[in-house]
Amino acid sequence: MIGTLLTLLAVGLASMIVAGVVLWVVGIVFSITIGLASFLMFKVAPYLLLGWVVLKLIERRKGVNLSAADRRYLEGE
Repeated sequence: MIGTLLTLLAVGLASMIVAGVVLWVVGIVFSITIGLASFLMFKVAPYLLLGWVVLKLIERRKGVNLSAADRRYLEGE
């Protein structure tokens, strides 16, 4: 009887430790994911957007001049 109770206690303790480690790993992965997403969204994306806008303005001002070979390639001939 006491052996059975000690076995159940050991199994319960082991499962609590395993669940704690799994939740800890999931928490770290989630934290890294949120950190990376916020870094990309607030640090990298504004520079990409600014570069894209500048390139579009330069392209609009300059105009696009494609050679005949480039036009054939883009049209898939």
